[in-house]
Amino acid sequence: MAKENKASKEAAQAGQPSQENQQAQPGFGIEKLYVRDASIEVPNAPQIFTDRTAPQVSVELGNSAQKLEEGIFEVAIKVTVTAKIGEKTAFLVEVTQAGIFAIRNLPEENLEVIASVTCPNILFPYAREAVSDMVTRAGFAPVLLNPINFDALFMQQKQQQAENAGAKPN
Repeated sequence: MAKENKASKEAAQAGQPSQENQQAQPGFGIEKLYVRDASIEVPNAPQIFTDRTAPQVSVELGNSAQKLEEGIFEVAIKVTVTAKIGEKTAFLVEVTQAGIFAIRNLPEENLEVIASVTCPNILFPYAREAVSDMVTRAGFAPVLLNPINFDALFMQQKQQQAENAGAKPN
């Protein structure tokens, strides 16, 4: 035991952080990335494949975060892509891409930014790939989702929350 203490002291003196210092330092890591839910519907098949009109595609996006245990969070983004030809739905794809992230020793105010911006930026390319793959497997041309600026979305959400808070009567 004396050797371990001596080794720890020597490591600290050599500029290497001790195990206690490493645990107190801010940290971020990806523990696991996975598809939590995925579905595709082609309600008007096979007739929809005879219509050569280009579908109108709409995209909805949402994200959520939850604390699993101390320093461990699950963050998920849900992407819903709907394609319509006239009034008929060509296809509807929903993908929830999730990840488990280790976020340790950060100030509370930084956690929201990490969960709302950093983690979704990591998850989005995986969700984008899943959507494109599912649409292609359903027999349609791939849908390539444009990049999303999660930082701008977060700032817009914060501004909207501030406006709503200011509009409430006392």
